[in-house]
Amino acid sequence: MIIGREKEIKTLESCLTSDKSELIVTYGRRRIGKTFLIREVYKNKFAFEMTGLYKGDLKDQLTNFKQQLDKSTRIFKKERTPTNWNEAFTQLEKYLDKSQGKEKKILFIDEFPWIASPRSKFLMWFEHFWNSYCTKRNDIVLIICGSAASYMVKNILQNKGGLHNRTTQKIKLDAFTLYETEKFLASKKIQLENYDILQLYMAIGGIPHYLEKIRKGESVAQNIDRLCFEQQGELTHEFNEVFSSLFEDSKTHIEVIKTLANQPKGLTKKQLLEKCKLNHSGYTSKVFNDLIESGFISVFYSFHKKEREAILRLTDEYCLFYMKYIQKNRNQGKGTWQQLSNKQSYKIWSGYAFENICLKHILPIKKGLGIENVYTTHSSWSDSKHQIDLIIERDDHRINLCELKFYNTAFSIDSKYLQELRNKIAHFKEQTKTKKGVYLTMITSYGINTNAQSLSIVENSLTLEALFKN
Repeated sequence: MIIGREKEIKTLESCLTSDKSELIVTYGRRRIGKTFLIREVYKNKFAFEMTGLYKGDLKDQLTNFKQQLDKSTRIFKKERTPTNWNEAFTQLEKYLDKSQGKEKKILFIDEFPWIASPRSKFLMWFEHFWNSYCTKRNDIVLIICGSAASYMVKNILQNKGGLHNRTTQKIKLDAFTLYETEKFLASKKIQLENYDILQLYMAIGGIPHYLEKIRKGESVAQNIDRLCFEQQGELTHEFNEVFSSLFEDSKTHIEVIKTLANQPKGLTKKQLLEKCKLNHSGYTSKVFNDLIESGFISVFYSFHKKEREAILRLTDEYCLFYMKYIQKNRNQGKGTWQQLSNKQSYKIWSGYAFENICLKHILPIKKGLGIENVYTTHSSWSDSKHQIDLIIERDDHRINLCELKFYNTAFSIDSKYLQELRNKIAHFKEQTKTKKGVYLTMITSYGINTNAQSLSIVENSLTLEALFKN
C-alpha cells in the first residue's frame, strides 16, 4: 500500500491515458521510495525494465541490458550482447515494433546515472532513442529514475542538447512529512503518540526505508537503540553507504555536512567555504547543488536580503543525528539512547532539530494559522543581537514572527522572556522598517501556559498537532 504520494500517483496514472508518448524523470535521495512508487503504480507491468549497476563498466551495463531484454522477449535470445548503446537501443526498438495492442508500453530505467558514465555514450544514444523513435509513437511511457538528484537535474531536466525541453513529467520525491510518517507507521499497526513520532522523526526523518525498520511493541528509545547504537545496527553505517553510492568523490560533500552539523543555525555560502577551507569554484558550486537537490541541505532566505546572503542549513534528520550521536556512540549497545537522550546536550540539540522540522512543514503551519489560501513568503532574520528562524510574510499586510520551542510540557513565558520577545520584535521593526503589522506566533510541543505574559504578546499559538496536518 502506498502512503501519501497522491500528487505523484496522479501524475503517473495520467500518463497512461495521454495521447502522446511520455518521458517521466523521477529523482530524490537514496531510500526515499522512488522505485517502490513506480512499481506499485504500474503494478510491474513493464514492457522493459532495467536497473543500472553500481560501479558497473560499459560491458557490465550492456550485459545487464541484454539479460533484462531477454526477460521481456525471446526474439534476441540467440543474438550476441550489444557492444555499444546504439546496438542496444536498436534491439529495444525492434522489440517494441513487435509489441501489439493500443495500451501504453511502459519502459523503466532505474538508477540512470549509474549507466550514463561519461565515456559510455549512453546519454547520447538515449537522447536519440527518445527523439527519433519514442516521440514518433504515442504509446510509450518511458520512466527514468535516479538517486543522484543533481545529475538528473543538470543532465536531463536542464539538458542543453537533444533532451532540451523533452521531459513531459517531472517527479521529485521528498521524505515523508509528519502526517505521512504517522500514516505509514499506522499501516504497520504501530500506534505512537505524536510527541513520540516527532522524536523518532528527529533521529531518522521521514525516509520510508528507515521507517520500515521500526518494530511494533518497541518504544521509540528501543527502536533507536537497535537501529543506531547496537552492534550490527542497520543505520550505524548508513551515512557512509549513502554518500559513497550517491557521489563519486564524496569527501568534500561529507566535509560540508560535518561543518553544517556544527552550525545548527546555518551559514552563508561564503561562510561555509571559509569554514571548510574551500575556494569558490565550479566544483564547490556543484557540491552544494548536489546536497541541495538530494535533500541533505536546504536554502533559507533572509528577510528582504539578497540571494547571496541566503543561509545553507543541514536539514536531513538522519545526517544531523548521525553526526551528533551515532558516529561517536555506535556499537555501544542497549540503553545507549536512553542515557544520551536524558542529557542537557540533547535538550539543546532537539531544539535545533525541532526548528528544522518546523521549517520543512510550512504548509501545515499555514493551515494551522488559517492562512493556507493567502500568498506568503517565508524567511529568517538575524542581527548581532537577535535571531528569528521563521518569518511568514503575508499578502494581507501582516507578518508572523514565529518562535519555535521544543519542550516535553507546556511552555511558560516568564517576565524575562517576555522582555526578550518585546525587544526582538521592536528591533525587527526598527531594522527592517516594515510597515506591515507584526504579530508573534508560538509553535511549541504542547502549547503555552496562559498567563499575563503570554496574553500580552502572543497572537497565535500552535502545538505539534498542527505539524501533523495533511
